[in-house]
Amino acid sequence: MDKDRIAGAAHQVKGAVKEAAGKVMGDAKTEAAGAAEKAAGKVQNAVGGAKDAARDATSPKR
Repeated sequence: MDKDRIAGAAHQVKGAVKEAAGKVMGDAKTEAAGAAEKAAGKVQNAVGGAKDAARDATSPKR
């Protein structure tokens, strides 16, 4: 598993928590920052998945 997938998943969780906290507190800035971090985590996770797929496609089959 690529390190980008792990880091991306962590950012998604952190962003979701921040977004939820912003909603609860009524803080639109925190909510928006959380949503942005969650989206960035999704992108990073997708990049890691692409790296994994490329690595699997180029590695010799056992």
